[in-house]
Amino acid sequence: MDAAVNMRAVWSGFISFGLVTIPVRLYTATEEAHTPLDEVHTCGSRIRHHRMCEAEGREVPQEEIAHAGEAPDGQVVVLRDADLEALPLPTKRVIDVLGLVPVEGLDPITLSRAYYAGASAPAGQRPYALFVAILDRCGQAAVAKVTIRSRERIAVLWPRHGALVVQTLLWPEELREPEGLASSSPVTGQELELASLFINQLAGVDIGELREEYASALEQLIMAKVSGRELAAAPEPEPAVDLVAALERSIREPRER
Repeated sequence: MDAAVNMRAVWSGFISFGLVTIPVRLYTATEEAHTPLDEVHTCGSRIRHHRMCEAEGREVPQEEIAHAGEAPDGQVVVLRDADLEALPLPTKRVIDVLGLVPVEGLDPITLSRAYYAGASAPAGQRPYALFVAILDRCGQAAVAKVTIRSRERIAVLWPRHGALVVQTLLWPEELREPEGLASSSPVTGQELELASLFINQLAGVDIGELREEYASALEQLIMAKVSGRELAAAPEPEPAVDLVAALERSIREPRER
């Protein structure tokens, strides 16, 4: 992964499967695009946030900021980087492969953050290539645990474009159940048949061709505010009164177009 030299590693350690150890670094695999908006007072003046020490009543620089934990007796214990390095947790430095799971058996709602793993030393290149190849051949994901940014996570490892992805998962207790959201309304056989016809005639979608339009809409709004114009609100769809008629029309109209 020579391109990794242009990326900043967020974790350094080892992948261990059996008696094979691979020195690796992890790099963030995704970068969400955000449309920049400044935080201002309603008068238009910018808002500034300051890190204030409650005891001393003064703003403190970043280098004076540490983390803290609370002892059972309520005492606040300051933890510096050197203290956290001594954390007695194997997953802080080792991604230990525990077993395999079918990729299709993973619940998408559990997927959290994705990272690329790259071999961090020449001696790790060959076992890295072997690990990627064997996961590709078996078509399954390796399950492990890893500690990144003060959180221990379950992780699954799988190959992508010749590289190794380390995808962290949420713990079961972090998932919410859709309580009260499931509909108790019955569905008729006719509705199911019509919905199936409509779904089957939908064209495939190339997700790679889709583009985010929020930034463009925001630019239109800003320019309208500058020129004193009012933008027309986007129309909202009306709920169907007759579900069967709406399905029949959905099937018919694409053919007519």
